[in-house]
This record gives sequence, structure tokens and C-alpha cells, in this order.
Amino acid sequence: MFSFTRWWAIVQKEFLQLKRDRITFGMVLGIPIIQIVLFGYAINTDPRHLPTAVVMADRSEFTRSFLAAMKTSGYFALVDELPDEAAAHAALERGDVQFVVNFPSDFSRRLLRGERPALLVEADATDPAATGAALASVRELAAVVARHDLTGALAPLAGTPAPFEVRVHRLYNPEGIAQQNIVPGLMGVILTMTMVMMTGLAMTRERERGTMENLLAMPAQPLEVMTGKIVPYIFIGLVQATIILLAALFLFGVPFVGSAVALYAVSLLFIAANLTVGITISSVAQNQLQAMQLTFFFFLPTMLLSGFMFPFRGMPGWAQAVGNLLPATWFHRLVRGILLKGNGWADLWPNIWPLVVFTVVMMGIALVFYRKTLD
Repeated sequence: MFSFTRWWAIVQKEFLQLKRDRITFGMVLGIPIIQIVLFGYAINTDPRHLPTAVVMADRSEFTRSFLAAMKTSGYFALVDELPDEAAAHAALERGDVQFVVNFPSDFSRRLLRGERPALLVEADATDPAATGAALASVRELAAVVARHDLTGALAPLAGTPAPFEVRVHRLYNPEGIAQQNIVPGLMGVILTMTMVMMTGLAMTRERERGTMENLLAMPAQPLEVMTGKIVPYIFIGLVQATIILLAALFLFGVPFVGSAVALYAVSLLFIAANLTVGITISSVAQNQLQAMQLTFFFFLPTMLLSGFMFPFRGMPGWAQAVGNLLPATWFHRLVRGILLKGNGWADLWPNIWPLVVFTVVMMGIALVFYRKTLD
């Protein structure tokens, strides 16, 4: 016979177990809150106020009016003035700016002669979703400037077509192919998921199988145990990176402009960063279920805030600050820079040193928790 008393005792037991398992209880409350905040506030598919530099070979009321119109549109934020085209290309390669507006030296003179001059807008189009709406709006600005400035005796110039041409160059991904942005980013996502999960289960598996006592009894330092567990997974990560790279090249036609040595070097560093996250999780978690929950807790913001699924510069400042704490954010920039832009070490270094710092800090945290386990 069904006993309500026994049934209620089992219900109470489950509630007590949830209360004692603080990590699981935190996941129950934390994950819905994080998802609501991220999707409600951080995710933006129409990025605005994108960093824009200017090469001002001609300074006149017309060039200033065009820049003011760009700023008023909300898509562009003028952050720097560059001396020449070489500096503009260097800024785009480093990822310092999203757009560069280049006014030729004879722009105003040709405009007043009715010769319909052209100005150049160059865009870092490695992420088509980040630049599409902005570039669609920039062509309409010529008519806005004409209506504003070409009045009185200059009114005949403000006819149709527009008095000057806006030429758009989409650099690094001129056809706006989404695979050239998504597939390199998949390398970071897949490596994050597999490396963190596998190492996150490493020590908890030892603990649940009863072999942790033998490991602790060994005359080995905590750093030796940690790095010894990490090394085999580094080889696995490099194999995965190679498979993803071959698929990107031969299945999706992603260009490979940069150095293979640089790509494998940054991949190795990124794998090490994720393995330190996993080993930290395995040191904190008491069982494999908790390790899986903590892995998912780390993986969710990695997917949403690293620039893989949504434009990074479209997110609010606080979301970008959180994203900059994630190794995948820096790795996505490195991989896309190597594959699509051909970045060298000087351009890669600003995105390499945060990965180094992250790896060292996470390994330190793992060692602290490991020593507590020994006690």
C-alpha cells in the first residue's frame, strides 16, 4: 500500500540533501538569473557606438559635417585620427577600431566642382553581424550632408545622384560569409567545453572511485599532481584543434593567411588556460555532478559573452568587462586575426598576455584548494 508518511519522509530527505549541496542549490537559483540578465541586457544583435578612426587629408565643413552625421547615426564612435592609410590598416589589423573613414586631399575641391568625389570607409568585416547595419546606414549619409551643407548658390550640387560617393571596403571577409567568422570561433568553444569538462571530472572521479587516498599518499607535490593530470589532455586538445582547423580549411573554405606556428602556439596556451579552469573545478567540487554543474556555469557565459554568438562590441560595458575575464574572448580574436588577417606576433601580443595571466592565476587558485584538500 502507498504510504503518505513514507512518501513525505522521502520528500523531506531530498530537500535536506539539496540544502546541504550548496553548489547544486546555487545552480538552481543562479543559472536562470544569469540567463535572464545576459539575454535581457547583455546580448545586442544591433551594435552601436563602434570605434571609428579618421584619416583627414582634407579638412572642410563638408568633411566635418559627414563625420557629425556618422556620429549622430549612433553606429559610429570617433575615437582617433590617424596620419595615413598605413596607420589605418595597422589599427584595423590589431582590432583597435572597427571602421576607418578616409577623406582624400582633393575631396572638397572636387565636390565644389561637381565632380562627385569619393571617400573611403574601410571596415573590419571579420564579424559581419557587427558591421552590417552600420555599413548599410553609411551610404545614406551623403544625401544627409548634401541637404545640410549644399544650400544657396551650392544647391544645384545637391541633386540626384548624391554629390559625392561613399565607397565601402569590407576587409578580411569581403563577401560577408558567416562561416569565416563562426568556424574559427568554434575552435574556442569546442576546446573550452571538452577541456574544462574532462579535467573538471579528473579529481572528482578519483575521489568517488576511492583512489584519491592513494594519490594523496604519493610523495608528490600539488603542482606535480596538477600538471601531471593536465599534460595528457593538452595532447587531446591539440588533436581537436587540428581536426577543427582541417574542417575549416577544406569543408568551409576559411582562408588561412597567417602562420601555422602562431596558431598552434596560441592554441596551446588557450588549452592550458582551460585545463587550469577544469582542474580548479575538480579541486572545488565534491563529486562529478557538482563538477558538471560548475562546468556548465563557466561554459554559459563563455558562449554568450566571448563574441562567438553575438558581436562583442555590441554589448554594454559591464558585459564586455565580464567577457574580458574569459579566455575564449581573447582566443577568438587571436584565431580570427591569424586566419583572416595574417596577424604577426606584435599584433597578437595584446591578446596573448591576458591568457598567460589567466592561466597563472587559475593554477594558483587550484593549488590553494588542493592544499586544503590535503589537510
